Amino acid sequence: MVKEDQDHASDNSDEISLKELILKLIGWWHYLLSKWKIILIAGILGGALGLTYSILKKPIYSATLSFALQDEKSSAGLSGALGLASQFGIDLGGGGAGGEFSGDNLLELMKSRSMVENTLLTAISVNGKNETLAELYISFNNFRDNWKDKPTLENIRFLPYADHSKFTLKQDSLLGVFHKTLIKNNLTVDKLDKKLSIIKLQVNSTNELFSKYFAEVLAKVVSDFYVETKTKKGIQNVAILQRQTDSVRHALNTAISGVAISADVNPNPNPLRQSLRVPSQRRQVDVQANTIILSELVKNLEIAKMSLLQETPLIQVIDRPILPLEKERFGKAKGLIIGGIMGVFLIVFVMFSKKIFQDIMSNDF
Repeated sequence: MVKEDQDHASDNSDEISLKELILKLIGWWHYLLSKWKIILIAGILGGALGLTYSILKKPIYSATLSFALQDEKSSAGLSGALGLASQFGIDLGGGGAGGEFSGDNLLELMKSRSMVENTLLTAISVNGKNETLAELYISFNNFRDNWKDKPTLENIRFLPYADHSKFTLKQDSLLGVFHKTLIKNNLTVDKLDKKLSIIKLQVNSTNELFSKYFAEVLAKVVSDFYVETKTKKGIQNVAILQRQTDSVRHALNTAISGVAISADVNPNPNPLRQSLRVPSQRRQVDVQANTIILSELVKNLEIAKMSLLQETPLIQVIDRPILPLEKERFGKAKGLIIGGIMGVFLIVFVMFSKKIFQDIMSNDF
C-alpha cells in the first residue's frame, strides 16, 4: 500500500513538473509577444548593422595556381648510360629527386618562412612603378597609417633588390609577422587529390594584384629553389667534366702538334738511327692515349648534361591566375538577414536572462 502511494505521488510530481514546464513556455511566449516592439526594433537595428557591414567590407580576391610535380620515374631511359658512367667512378646523379621535395614536404616548403619572405621581397611592377610585394601588402592593409605613432616602424621600407642580409631587427620581425599572417589567413596549399601529384596554391586577399602576383611569384621562388638545390651536384659534375675535357683536348692538340714538329725536324730520318724516331713515337702514344681519354670524357659529359636536364624542373604550371580574379563579396541581402537574426537572437537572450533572474529573486523573497 505504501509503495502504491509513493508511485502515485511520483506520477503526480511528474505531471506537475511537465505542467509547470508547459505553463512556463506559454508564459515566456506571452512575455515575448508583449515585447514584440522591442524585438522588432532589435531586428531592424541588427539588419541595418549587417547591411552596413556588407557595404563597408572589402571584397576578397582569390588567385588560384595549379601545378604538377615532375615525374622522376622518367629517368629510366638514362639508367644504362648512368651505369656506364658509374663504372668510371663518376656519379652523375639522375637517381630521382630526393624525398624532401616530394609529397607533403613540398606543401610545407611552399609555406616556409624563407619561401614566403623571398616572395614578399620580390619586385613587381604596379602602375608603372617597381615595388616589392611586401610594400604592396603594407599599402593595401593601411599599416603605415597605424604606424604613425610608432617612429621605429613608420620609416621602415622594403625596397626592391635590397640586400636581405643587411635588414634591421625590426624589418626581420615584420617579415616574420607577415609570414604568420599570410599562412594563417591568406595562403592555402593543398593537393587536389591524394592520389594525384597536382597541387593547388590559392591566395586570398582584398587586393587583386597582390593575390595574383603572390601566387605566381611564390610558385617561381619555390621552383627556382628546387632547381638550385636539386641540380647543384649535377652542375658541379658537368663543370668538372667540362674542365677535364678541355684539359685533355688541349693535351691532345699539343701531342698532335708535337708529332708534326718531330716529322718536320727529321723529314728523312736515317733508318739506322732509331733514336731519332723516339720523340715522334712518344708523341704518337700521347695522341692515342689522349684520344681514348677524350672519347670517354666527352661521352660522360653528354650523359651528365642529359642527367642535369632530366632533373629540372620540379614544377610544371598547369593553370595560372588570370585577371579579373574571382571576387567574393559579403552580399547585402546576406548581411541584412544575418544581422536581423543576430539582433533578434541577442535581444531575446537578454530578455530571457533578465526574466529568469527576476523570477529567481522573487522566489527567494
